[in-house]
Amino acid sequence: MALRHFGAAAAVALTVGLSASPALAVTEIQWWHAMTGANNDVIVKLATDFNAAQSDYKVIPTYKGNYPDTMNAGIAAFRAGNAPHIMQVFEVGTATMMAATGAVKPVYKLMADAGEKFDPKIYLPAITGYYSTSKGEMLSFPFNSSSTVMWVNLDELKKANVEIPKTWPETFEAAKKLKAAGHDTCGFSGSWVTWVNLEQLSAWHNVPLASKANGLDGFDTVLEFNGPLQVKHLETLVELQKTKTYDYAGRTNTGEGRFTSGECPIYLTSSAFFGNVKAQAKFNFTAVPMPYYPDAKGAPQNSIIGGASLWVMGGKSAEEYKGVAKFLTFLSDTDRQVYIHKASGYLPITKAAYAKAKEEGFYKDQPYLETPLLELTNKEPTENSRGLRLGNMVQLRDVWSEEIEQALAGKKTAKQALDAAVERGNTMLRQFEKTAVK
Repeated sequence: MALRHFGAAAAVALTVGLSASPALAVTEIQWWHAMTGANNDVIVKLATDFNAAQSDYKVIPTYKGNYPDTMNAGIAAFRAGNAPHIMQVFEVGTATMMAATGAVKPVYKLMADAGEKFDPKIYLPAITGYYSTSKGEMLSFPFNSSSTVMWVNLDELKKANVEIPKTWPETFEAAKKLKAAGHDTCGFSGSWVTWVNLEQLSAWHNVPLASKANGLDGFDTVLEFNGPLQVKHLETLVELQKTKTYDYAGRTNTGEGRFTSGECPIYLTSSAFFGNVKAQAKFNFTAVPMPYYPDAKGAPQNSIIGGASLWVMGGKSAEEYKGVAKFLTFLSDTDRQVYIHKASGYLPITKAAYAKAKEEGFYKDQPYLETPLLELTNKEPTENSRGLRLGNMVQLRDVWSEEIEQALAGKKTAKQALDAAVERGNTMLRQFEKTAVK
């Protein structure tokens, strides 16, 4: 707190000293993010455009590493008294941020205090529900929302005489044919192994990841992803890993270059991979919905969002918060949302932006950019597919990934690995519950 008070005093002194030149008294807004490549370019452009549109505030974007790194850096900075004004936090960090009382300024309160016009009903409910209280109060600002899709190298499928698969059994067969056609090191793969193969898999098939609506209805949730569907899926991946028909590409998205290089002709990852695919792929491509198991009752259900939202950190001045609020209003502009959608592949967060993109015929030429929206709205969400809100999710995913890796390496059976992931994860959730529930 002493550091913040010193910083505020210094800012007042600086403002007084520059009173003869008010044009120089610009309030800086620090924005920490996790975007790289083409999506980093979008971040920089948004900040540049906002700064050029007015002269009172200057948004300064700073890359802080991947999602977990950025979140950890922000929490450490808050404890040290020098947190950024805005922090991009991936969706599974929501429960942790909600529990950080005093560390954040809820967006609905920020906008009201700053006198900015703000109506949460203009945003897509499938997205905003994830970041809102049960009363509909938005805690963070949805920024880059995505979902899992299956990216396909159309040229390689054509060479191997393979149709675009729709189900998991079809995907496995397609991968075998692609491997036989020359893709020795990878028939198919994917990033974010737990997001794709546990979290999205469960929602897409309307089976629980955890109790209490996957944690949305309470921190006393219990993990349940060691059921028949999840075990069968991991068993198949383990078997296909032996021949590289499926080849593991890591816990995060570091393996995505295996698709753009042409090595892996089928690749499951975020729809937000679009910017890099468009810039780097030297082949015809598309993105289609996640595969499903046809024998699973009611599948496919609906997908859940990925990506991140913008959390406003606590302990800032009223003037700084006013600048943050104006920036969030700036980001909500319909044309700007359409630009973000088209440039990055992330979803438009407002109903008006989605409608405008459709009216402009955008999806006729690039239908794959509507794929995640169609997945999210495929059916009315159930308790198993509304989303998830689990504490210490960064650490949970590491534990789950560790156990999946044990299975893929042949050190555990799929059932043993998922049982251990559930048991270890539940221990971590009980620890989180003690600190989160007052």
